[in-house]
Amino acid sequence: MVAAKKKSINADIVINRTWCKGCGICIAFCPKEALFMDNSGKAEKVTEKCTACGVCETFCPDFAIALVKRRLYDNAGDKTGPDARQ
Repeated sequence: MVAAKKKSINADIVINRTWCKGCGICIAFCPKEALFMDNSGKAEKVTEKCTACGVCETFCPDFAIALVKRRLYDNAGDKTGPDARQ
């Protein structure tokens, strides 16, 4: 049996707690059940379950959820690569 490789996620879900009104729409539509309502009635994510698919961002009526893509560097820490800022 071949072990399945864990796919690297190149994005992250960010929840703006100031804008979240606790409607629960994002929780209802999350296909991985990675969102829940915390004690203050705001949406919160379970990092281990979240695949950053962006469904919650699409359905959030208050624009409180954003899918933020991570930048990948081939030469991490090297100031000579194409993304070097001098």
